[in-house]
Amino acid sequence: MGKRKEFVGKVISDKMQKTIIVQVSRLSKHPKYSRIIRKYTKFKVHDEKNLAKLGDIVRIRECRPLSKEKHFLLKEIIKKAQAPEVELKEGI
Repeated sequence: MGKRKEFVGKVISDKMQKTIIVQVSRLSKHPKYSRIIRKYTKFKVHDEKNLAKLGDIVRIRECRPLSKEKHFLLKEIIKKAQAPEVELKEGI
């Protein structure tokens, strides 16, 4: 039995229940022009406890298919996103 794939990516959506969308980027070389190109892949990831939030850097692991498009599990949250500072305006 082979090893399961693991990727590190950024959470770009957490609007579904128990599911996040993670964008994984990779660098590849153009076959003809030899220029380095950044490519992206989006994965639907199972997040049982809804821990990951928008902007977090996470590690995901391949698993058995959980639904039609969801076949990765959240393994760990590497870095939490910083919450934007909110300024309160005084009412008139």
